[in-house]
Amino acid sequence: MMPGVASEEILGRRSLNRALLDRQLLLRRTVRPVSGTVEHLIGLQAQSIAPPYYGLWSRLQGFDPHELGRMLTDREAVRMTLMRGTVHLVTVRDALLLRPLVQVVIERSHNGAFGRRMGGADIGELERAVREELDGEAHGARELGRRLVARGIGEDVEAMGNAVRAHVPLVQVPPRGVWGKSGQAKYATLESWTGGELERNPSIDEVVVRYLGAFGPASVMDMQNWSGVTKLRDAFERLRPRLLAFRDEAGRELFDLPDAPRPDPGVPAPVRFLGEYDNVLLGHADRTRIIPDDFPWTEMLAPGRFVSNFLVDGMLRGTWWIERDGKRSAMLGIRPFGELSPADREEVAAEAERMLEFSEPETASRKVRFEPAVP
Repeated sequence: MMPGVASEEILGRRSLNRALLDRQLLLRRTVRPVSGTVEHLIGLQAQSIAPPYYGLWSRLQGFDPHELGRMLTDREAVRMTLMRGTVHLVTVRDALLLRPLVQVVIERSHNGAFGRRMGGADIGELERAVREELDGEAHGARELGRRLVARGIGEDVEAMGNAVRAHVPLVQVPPRGVWGKSGQAKYATLESWTGGELERNPSIDEVVVRYLGAFGPASVMDMQNWSGVTKLRDAFERLRPRLLAFRDEAGRELFDLPDAPRPDPGVPAPVRFLGEYDNVLLGHADRTRIIPDDFPWTEMLAPGRFVSNFLVDGMLRGTWWIERDGKRSAMLGIRPFGELSPADREEVAAEAERMLEFSEPETASRKVRFEPAVP
């Protein structure tokens, strides 16, 4: 099929699943640089500290978490608010490209939650004040909010603390986000921390192509859901001559790169352990290619804990978490969705043990515990 030619070929869920897993490096661990992987994936969801490390461990052979930590301390990568108004870990190049493109998304999210509490604060004055307060010293969001209110900019400390991250491109400075380190989220401006400048004319077309390379085949709505950016139909139409077009089982048009991998749906997929909110679970409007229609999200949570996710045969099949007792012991809990076959249970247990070895190398005692399956 030539690029730009529409196809009547229908891609079923399993075909889409295997294509997604291949693009996301989850069919087989690969050998490639950490920085190149982060860019290929267009960043890693990083609401919490560990998930980017878990995600790269599941994708790369011999992944060294300290290499990703080094990228943060050496200012080659940053943690900041980006797609969907959530925190991502990205390379500096991508931070400077993506932040202008998703700025409207971030502001929209802030206004929805805090717009009525802004007290008529002047945004230009707010931006200038934040840059002055961060000149030479990092501060937390609440401290910045307090300082703005003290300057007479707004009256609600919480709202102003959120506004600083929405209206000014701020990055979380190390040790926040560095493997094995701890520290509260303190901020510097992206430009002062990296020495770079935001792209003046960022190309959404470039990002569409990269998105398809990491998440395709996909629809316009899929990319809009992943990015939070709306009205992307025009970008896809501009690129149509360079793309292939398919249909999913519901008749939706899907776009893809001509040379992108689309494996046979019969290709086996190994068990993979992912961090919470891993990119692969959030990349589409229609997530049925990887999340079962009836996945019981509420029942799969573990009270009082963050939970991560695992895949069996390419589909979301449960949640997991680690309970620690200092360096004395670590227990990885597993809650499956539906009963696992003996072979699947054995593979899940083996991968869980490997995850514990990676995550808790200095812990004296490590064990895996299966909880009753959620029907």
